[in-house]
Amino acid sequence: MQVEKTTPVNLKAGKLVFRPGEACPGFLKLSRGTIRVSLTSDAGREVVLYRVRPGGLCLQTFSCLINGRNYAAEGVAETDIEGEILPAAVFFRLLDSDDAFRMSVLAAVAERFEEFEQRVEDVALTGLDARLARVLLALAAPGLPISSTHEALAAETASGRAVVSRKLAEFERSGLLVRTRGRIDLLDRKRLEQIAAGNV
Repeated sequence: MQVEKTTPVNLKAGKLVFRPGEACPGFLKLSRGTIRVSLTSDAGREVVLYRVRPGGLCLQTFSCLINGRNYAAEGVAETDIEGEILPAAVFFRLLDSDDAFRMSVLAAVAERFEEFEQRVEDVALTGLDARLARVLLALAAPGLPISSTHEALAAETASGRAVVSRKLAEFERSGLLVRTRGRIDLLDRKRLEQIAAGNV
């Protein structure tokens, strides 16, 4: 009997993992790094859907395998990544015969849908101030500046670049942060946390 082999995945940060219209080669298991999955409109506006980390699940890949369709979004290696791709036949066999594997996949799908629910709630019911504050706090390592473009922040907050630029300027005038070329330094994390929580 022929044994299906897994395919190793080793990509540097910034490399494309998959793009809209491509066929899905199998089930992606990530062991190191982060993949950013996003949608881009015909006008060029990008919205980040989610990130895939080790132990997590790429909902695009799962949906493509289950529904037999091509990718509808783009996946980019946000950091250097390592992992493997299980051929579709192996994935379905494990899903059918391995209880632990099946439960891990279902749990990951449920977790991803919870994230989507939170994302929809944020965009529909939360103001840009709170969304932007949450993103800034998430991107800022303690004591280090944020290296992110206004376009990237717009994608993270499901907003437009011009709107994000105006809001950053407001935050700067309020003493929450300072902007220099290519970087953002947070000055008042406590107030940003209050804004993120909707308490301001």
